[in-house]
Amino acid sequence: MDYNNDFKYDLKLGQIKEKELANILSFKTIEVKHDLIALKTGNVFVEYSSRGKLSGISTTQSDYYCFCFGESFHIIETETLKDRCRCFLKTERDVLGGDSNSSKGILLPLKELF
Repeated sequence: MDYNNDFKYDLKLGQIKEKELANILSFKTIEVKHDLIALKTGNVFVEYSSRGKLSGISTTQSDYYCFCFGESFHIIETETLKDRCRCFLKTERDVLGGDSNSSKGILLPLKELF
């Protein structure tokens, strides 16, 4: 998008984005994850199985994931999140985690999330 120093132009673009967000919040399903240490570690854990069964992102029916870090919320389409995690399967970022390390997930760098 090109820079434009015109308030009316910026307002119109802002209103388009407001409608997009309203559509997400009104008509789509969102799975919300609160991560207490992501900002310290620079990673978020995206679970895909637990106790030997598919779970988390593998079974979600949500249209979007929302990650909460501190006071901020970051929304990403579930399919986009899946795509960003797939390249880390069977790498050093495919790790155990969760309660008693009973889950498997991708330790996704925040830079990949955004």
